Amino acid sequence: MLKIARAAARFDGWRTAVRSVWRLVPEKVRRIMAFDAKGMVSLVLLVARRKHGVPRGAVGVPYSGGQLALQAGFLFAMVVEVVGLEMLLRAIDAPDGLRAAFLLIDLYSILIVLAVIAACVTRPHVLSDGELRIRYGAFFDLRVPRARISSLRVSRNYNESGMVKVRDEWLAVAVASQTNVVVELREPIRVVRPLGGRADVRTIRFYADDPSLLMDVQEPVVIITRGRGRP
Repeated sequence: MLKIARAAARFDGWRTAVRSVWRLVPEKVRRIMAFDAKGMVSLVLLVARRKHGVPRGAVGVPYSGGQLALQAGFLFAMVVEVVGLEMLLRAIDAPDGLRAAFLLIDLYSILIVLAVIAACVTRPHVLSDGELRIRYGAFFDLRVPRARISSLRVSRNYNESGMVKVRDEWLAVAVASQTNVVVELREPIRVVRPLGGRADVRTIRFYADDPSLLMDVQEPVVIITRGRGRP
């Protein structure tokens, strides 16, 4: 028992030390590292055909379909680039070390793109009895309590700029420059942007492949309307 207690004490000491060092790392760097880690986990989830953070009884609302073709095309172009660059380096008789370095960088870039795709597929929006969870892959995660929602409506907009953008208490979480759902809140909610910036918002625009999935679970606090264009 004494040995177990000593081992536990050493483990707690190491854990405390790791946490202390982790706090010294700038928040933006920590978040970028977390993106990579979540992306790798998402690749495993994709292979296992599982979703992240969709509890029993909740509705998973996909959004990756709106950009999957674009992402697949970009990935194909990257693969072609890797093959072409390798052929070029061989043709000019480049050193093996140089070829290996370029190959490693290109393969890692392809892995990151695959991780981004996997994160968007395996981390959908989630509508549960208690909250609406709005996500974009490993980069953004916002939990909105159902009690704070005053209305939810379909409203399509095709000229969004950026992936996650806040302006004048408006939050836009766009997919391929488009959103199609607008959520109005009874009171502001704090938003944490991908690199750690904070802001308070009252209105949220985001994209869902099938907005009707958000309307299958209705409560009195949610008013469903339909419209076109930016509200």
